[in-house]
Amino acid sequence: MGTNAGTEDFWKPIGNGKWVGTDPSERFPVYTRGNAGEVYPEVFTPLSFSIAAVAGEEAMRTAILYSGLIRPEELENIPVTTSTGSGVFGGYACLNLSIQRVAAGRVPGGKPTDADVSFLGVGDPPPYVEQPGDKNLMAGLRGLRFVWKLLRDDGSELKATLRADQARVEKALASQTDPATATDAELRAESSTKLMALFTELFETHLKTSFVAGLLLSVLTGMCEKNLDDPNLAVRLLAGLGDVDSAAPSVALWSLGRTVAASPELTALFDDVPLSELAGRLDDEPAAAEFNTEFAGFIAEFGSRGPNEWDTAFDTWETKPELPLALVDRMRGAEASHDPSAQRDRLEAERHELEAETLAKLKWPVKKIFLSALTAARLYSQSRERTKTTVVRAIHGSRLQAKELDRRLVERARAGGVSAAAPGDLWFCVESELDRYIDDPASMAETIADRRALHAELNARQPPFFFDTAQPPLEEWERRDAARTTVTPGETLTGLPGCLGIARGRARVVTDPGDPRGLEPGDVLIAPLTDPSWTPLFVPAEAVVVDVGAVMSHAVIVSRELGIPCAVSVTDASRRIPDGALIEVNGTDGSVTVIELP
Repeated sequence: MGTNAGTEDFWKPIGNGKWVGTDPSERFPVYTRGNAGEVYPEVFTPLSFSIAAVAGEEAMRTAILYSGLIRPEELENIPVTTSTGSGVFGGYACLNLSIQRVAAGRVPGGKPTDADVSFLGVGDPPPYVEQPGDKNLMAGLRGLRFVWKLLRDDGSELKATLRADQARVEKALASQTDPATATDAELRAESSTKLMALFTELFETHLKTSFVAGLLLSVLTGMCEKNLDDPNLAVRLLAGLGDVDSAAPSVALWSLGRTVAASPELTALFDDVPLSELAGRLDDEPAAAEFNTEFAGFIAEFGSRGPNEWDTAFDTWETKPELPLALVDRMRGAEASHDPSAQRDRLEAERHELEAETLAKLKWPVKKIFLSALTAARLYSQSRERTKTTVVRAIHGSRLQAKELDRRLVERARAGGVSAAAPGDLWFCVESELDRYIDDPASMAETIADRRALHAELNARQPPFFFDTAQPPLEEWERRDAARTTVTPGETLTGLPGCLGIARGRARVVTDPGDPRGLEPGDVLIAPLTDPSWTPLFVPAEAVVVDVGAVMSHAVIVSRELGIPCAVSVTDASRRIPDGALIEVNGTDGSVTVIELP
């Protein structure tokens, strides 16, 4: 398939300019923002895309072939600039739905639209149209053998791989040069070249694990539907697992919130000091010594997390401490009943009881197969989140180096008379332009200005959630600030169940996890989509409603770990439900009912 593509091969026309991205596949032509939008919620920066483009596509293709459901000859002669598993179009990451549908249709007993449920939730995707070659007996048999192997696997090899990957990342981070003393050349290498080498293998492990987690959940869901007439039972049997990385920060932030709530001095600081100044004031506050020690430990463990954490251009909890402090601020007023550790213990007990009841209804040999599928699904569900954390830590090491390099180059450009130079300019170069930019930042000033303008235009518009073969022209994309019809009292919006339970509260629409100060204890959090940086906000909320999401989404995974009623794939909820509306969320059937408007 070729891996020698240069960055220039990825420039694609968008509106009146060009942006880096991939070509759509003619063989697998349907793409969606579903699932991919949680990992990359915003427009890719040119640098981050150019670093990961070839490595990411190579890892994706290896993962696609892993189960045998897609055959090697189906990907032969497809250039690396063409997306097979996922790609970037109009600056936004998209998942290839077609190839997921083909694989799902080859699973014995499965059908192509099973992929829609796993990755999209509900919605109106382009209909599945069977293509020549979609049915493949040999691929189906290999897929069946792959599933049986998973059901007999004790997981020891996977666990060893996860530990080895973590150790590799920690060793790589420990060997990095201190950004403060590194040369420009060292910063350049550690922020790009070295990351490419490490990223490929880590991302491959993540993709394989994610694919298997989705496959096992589909198998388990199918068994629940066929043998117990309850397809939603599968998700409930995966609740309260513990040791789920994306839920772990919530536990630590809860403890920090309790520390603040117990201290009059800290409470006063959080009440009165702007978030942008809070970190400095805490350093100067004698009563904050315990909190500061605890917070430093939190940053050491979780500082790589943050909004859009896969793109090194964006701040994380370490590089912008007001982000986690904003989460602590929301935690400190929550009721003690929201303690995530207590919720986890409750959910674990309920899960054990549900498992016993479920197994009692099954007869051998179905019971044996079901238990194997359940055990494997739990392992891979936890492992999927672990692999994600490992990749994010590796990316963060590069982020720290890149931010120091960016700071120096902007300072140098301004000293040379480029008054328009701004933090973040580095990410509007592609990898092959870095040496030129480092040598002479002023030489890239006009190019960077043009790319910033196009980036802003892309960010101002909502990319199509689905497209077949080609995206519509940029000018046809809906603007994000376009009005939506407001809900009416008594109206019910429908979505998918994320975590069972019913809760009522005032709606609080949050579009930026770094600015959640409007969210009060007892409110219902409504978000357009969520990544791990959002999930600590679930803890003080009574319930969670998300516009986009499916059974594999972060909102579902974390809500079932924290015991928060959750409805996902509630289309346009964040744009139609106004702040302050009294709503009722039914996490068992995925509905949201409007009681009264503010």
